[in-house]
Amino acid sequence: MSTTTATTPGLRDAEALSFAGLRDAGHHDGASPGPRDGAPHAVVIGSGFGGLAAAIRLGARGWRVTVLERLDAPGGRAYVHRQDGFTFDAGPTIVTAPFLLDDLWALCGRSRADDVELRALDPFYQLRFDDGATFTYSGDPVRMRAEVARFAPGDVDGYDAFMRVSEETCRIGFEQLGHVPFERLGDMVKLLPQLARLQAFRSVHSLVARHIRDPRLRTVFSFHPLLVGGNPFAASAIYSLIAFLERRWGVHYAMGGTGALVRGLAGLIAGQGNVIRCNATVAAIDVRDGRACGVRLVTGETIAADIVVSNADTGFTYRHLLPPEARRRWTDRRVERARYSMSLFVWYFGTDRQYPDVGHHTIMLGPRYRALLDDIFRHHRLSADFSLYLHRPTASDPSLAPPGGDAFYVLSPVPHLDSGTDWRVAAEPYRAAIERALEATLLPGLSRHIATSRVTTPLDFRDRLLSLRGAAFGMEPILTQSAWFRPHNRSEDVPGLYLVGAGTHPGAGLPGVLSSARVLDTVVPHASAFV
Repeated sequence: MSTTTATTPGLRDAEALSFAGLRDAGHHDGASPGPRDGAPHAVVIGSGFGGLAAAIRLGARGWRVTVLERLDAPGGRAYVHRQDGFTFDAGPTIVTAPFLLDDLWALCGRSRADDVELRALDPFYQLRFDDGATFTYSGDPVRMRAEVARFAPGDVDGYDAFMRVSEETCRIGFEQLGHVPFERLGDMVKLLPQLARLQAFRSVHSLVARHIRDPRLRTVFSFHPLLVGGNPFAASAIYSLIAFLERRWGVHYAMGGTGALVRGLAGLIAGQGNVIRCNATVAAIDVRDGRACGVRLVTGETIAADIVVSNADTGFTYRHLLPPEARRRWTDRRVERARYSMSLFVWYFGTDRQYPDVGHHTIMLGPRYRALLDDIFRHHRLSADFSLYLHRPTASDPSLAPPGGDAFYVLSPVPHLDSGTDWRVAAEPYRAAIERALEATLLPGLSRHIATSRVTTPLDFRDRLLSLRGAAFGMEPILTQSAWFRPHNRSEDVPGLYLVGAGTHPGAGLPGVLSSARVLDTVVPHASAFV
């Protein structure tokens, strides 16, 4: 068995990252023509899903685009680790609202299905309580009512009422407003009546509790904010939209892993005639006469640009890539005083046997719910107990493991680095505790069958992904850090600077970061305006 940490570079063929390699990997015969020579230039910092989507949207509107990625391969948080014959997606692993991806392929005159297969999962996931009881979560209303009735027959009507609220919230909060920039306070004020009707002032858990009485079912229908870095007891009830979003568009898996989507998007960029440069770390955003005019790399190289789009952590962008004199709203003090999401401990492991009874997505709930979340979000302390998300992609795609084996990813929400935890010391005991918990429940004999192993800790989010405090999702998604209150997609401080990704509007999660790039269609002029 080999064991590594995520700070060890993944196995990569540098040649595959060349312009030609990306284009060939995407099979882009007949793709839309690239921008003409002399077109206005946009630099995109970071190649997470937000940065890749931004590059494609800009390219489709006539921009010449250079994407700069500090890692040795595109993807950002969606990096891919390959080790001992196993393939591990660093994340995300849940694909929802796939039409947002289809739109990107359509902008290039292509069909996403020609490059990447998205397989709908049924069920979406299974929730396992500490006492061994399970709830099978799907998009089928009839089956879901039956599952609710198994736990609490009296809550079936309440479940239906909650889903009606989730549907309306999804229609307004996601479909109508998810791609609309909130650049003026008045934009927020106009929404106050709708926000009040949707009870945005409540937490997700509070909203669920108004409709559902059973404590375990309250957990089942309130955990979704954790998927975007939020505490169900503090995240605005607006995030209840996730429940209906999943029902309407389903939960999908990209065959070949999430990395297949990254490769497909990178291929679209190459097909537009644009460039992704890896191993290119941005040290600063250049500002001249108050306007972003390019970037400087750690090597000293400068790259001029008409606009700069940052897919880097928003706090890091303002705190470390811009000079203090260029900032009025997002000062050091404001960035430091913001509330940040939890971090993650992730253990990737492969086994030399298969566990066919384990589904694709399993949520293992620990003995505490609210108290554990208080430890993570309020007290910033690492608890001895935990709740886990177990991902077994080989349940759908055996190609990610050698024959006869399984690939796994187990994630534990943990406090960000304000906890003071020394993860260089704590990582292995914490991993071992998770191994024991899995062996005692879903994965018997696990310790005897581990073929490869690696971990990611909050230190990796800070040092490798440059997230302030090692927060996995940027700023925490609470009402006072949402919409107008969140860092804007068009920088309030520096003209010519734009933001995409989890830390800007509308927020984290794959639909959120793809929607943040969609906002650029509204706030960034067409390239012809710069000619």
